[in-house]
Amino acid sequence: MFTGACGTGSPDPAARDGFFRVAAATPKIRVADVQGNAEAVLACVRAAAEGGVGALALPELCLTGYTCADLFLDRALLREAEAALVWLLEETRTLPIIFIVGLPVAHAAALYNCAAVCCAGKLLGLTAKQHIPNYGEFYERRWFTPAPAEPKIVPLFAGQRDVPLGARIVYRCEDAGASSVAIGVEVCEDLWVPEPPSTAMATELGATVILNASASDEIIGKASYRRRLVSQQSARLYCAYAYADAGEGESTTDLVFAGENLVAENGSVLAKTPLFSCEMAVADVDLDRLCAERRRSTTWAPSPLSHGLSREVPFSFAAARGEAREGEGAPATAPLMLSALDINRVFPQAPFVPVDAGDLAERCEEILSLQAAGLKTRLAHTGTKRAVIGLSGGLDSTLALLVTVRVFDALGLSRDGITAASMPGFGTTVRTKTNAQTLAEALGVSFREIPIGAAVEQHFSDIGHDPAVQDVTYENSQARERTQVLMDLANQQGGFVIGTGDLSELALGWATYNGDHMSMYAVNASVPKTLVRHLVRYAAGVFGGQIEETLLDILDTPVSPELLPPTGDGQIAQRTEDLVGPYELHDFFLYYLLRFGFAPGKIFRMACRSFEGVYDRETIHSWLRVFYRRFFAQQFKRSCLPDGPKVGSVTLSPRGDWRMPSDASARLWLAEIDGLEK
Repeated sequence: MFTGACGTGSPDPAARDGFFRVAAATPKIRVADVQGNAEAVLACVRAAAEGGVGALALPELCLTGYTCADLFLDRALLREAEAALVWLLEETRTLPIIFIVGLPVAHAAALYNCAAVCCAGKLLGLTAKQHIPNYGEFYERRWFTPAPAEPKIVPLFAGQRDVPLGARIVYRCEDAGASSVAIGVEVCEDLWVPEPPSTAMATELGATVILNASASDEIIGKASYRRRLVSQQSARLYCAYAYADAGEGESTTDLVFAGENLVAENGSVLAKTPLFSCEMAVADVDLDRLCAERRRSTTWAPSPLSHGLSREVPFSFAAARGEAREGEGAPATAPLMLSALDINRVFPQAPFVPVDAGDLAERCEEILSLQAAGLKTRLAHTGTKRAVIGLSGGLDSTLALLVTVRVFDALGLSRDGITAASMPGFGTTVRTKTNAQTLAEALGVSFREIPIGAAVEQHFSDIGHDPAVQDVTYENSQARERTQVLMDLANQQGGFVIGTGDLSELALGWATYNGDHMSMYAVNASVPKTLVRHLVRYAAGVFGGQIEETLLDILDTPVSPELLPPTGDGQIAQRTEDLVGPYELHDFFLYYLLRFGFAPGKIFRMACRSFEGVYDRETIHSWLRVFYRRFFAQQFKRSCLPDGPKVGSVTLSPRGDWRMPSDASARLWLAEIDGLEK
């Protein structure tokens, strides 16, 4: 098989999955006890390495203590800090981890507040603090000089020659399959300014991980602001951000430090430690996802406000791993990129659905409002006061009716201007037909029952089809007859046909072309099946009474197109998920394919991790293949979709988020799936 750029062709699944373990920790220190502080730092680094961490952030000036004040000008303290760094480098040369540790660095006539960037016994660079605060409780300009605009070269420091010193240095991993590991470093206040150095590190040199060495004293309300700051910077830069805060051991003469450590990814805080705990925050960040976000965002580019020069420094874990194999007592873990099967992070089984009940209710209300706003504008624009919906007693048509009722109420139109048409065919059951009528009457909309059996049988006769042959013609003829009835009813009334199909059905092509595939406005077009259920359940709670009772029974009804005759006891014979697979799996596949462009192998391993104990690997593999096969084969239906509102980040509208040739080959994707270990 051919290989691609950026490590995508690596045979190692871990490299392809792109997960990288990042941590932030707070050692317990004593002010000016450099030797004791170095030992505490080493303990943190070793613990992180043993836990598979690839990059570790430690606090600002933690080798000396941030609160040394005028002691920073003492030559003995500066010499001891440099000697401690030499010792740390030697002690960590067999550890496969890159870490930052804060210390003061004297160079020429200046003193810099630096984060030493260390890996495999090498001092890669000294990232100096660019923005030196001198307000409120901060007096750093008394001792420290801002980082130079252009990185300098320190001829000799900590026993190593030609060490770069500056504010905008990015450290890029050169190991095979780890090209996305590019680390930028900033120091405390640098994050709190309008144009943080990390912005240039990410946009100009491609840093995907930012480590922050901080000493942020604690006051009321600051913790929540700090979390928002870290998460928002990670969102703006599409990066992972690890923030290490000073804690126990700093002087409490005037200030208290709480040691809160954070790891965020693209706007979400993945890990945080309790205040005053001095614990380690660890998270597996998805660098593959971050790179995908950057590629799809055409406005993600270098800031026009950027100034100063940036520099890139290469590094490798290879030397540490080589020595670890030969030495004794070295950690066996040698992390680089992690497989989705090996991470400590489990992705939600329903990525479209918020986990928190309060967030879910808010999300449901917002989605219903978006759907209603789209339809309301369309009806008002066209001056239409009538709407027609094919109401089957299933979830999708129920949701479309609930949205339409909202719109008519908002426009001040009578609900009897909505015609809910029940069109029983060969597979319609008493349960679904009864639920459709009960719901329509309870909502106060017009209800019509128009059986389609005779019309379809006439059609069979016209085209010479044997009704005993219950094939695709048998099924699709019913769907197209229903669409004809709805369109003609709308023409008769001067109204709109409201589409009912959802996003999951569009992805799988589970719709009859020019049948239920077509409408005049498709309100559910960007709502996946797993979310449809929650929207209907939310509406049930809002309405209460008879409507709630009916909606709950609809929720309890198996999903089915009801195109094949019922069983002998009148139950639904044709269950959609038996034919195309579980919608919870397909929605999981769909989200990570469309939202981030993940390859089938990564999606498979993520699904195995997330659905462990629910589906076995062989089942997931089987339905993943079905998903990709259908997704490619059914694009022609999506290329001519009716209008409909976008309500989430994933849609399939050919005029918006998804443009794909209808005749694209699925060979590449299916070959990868066939090569997966089941």
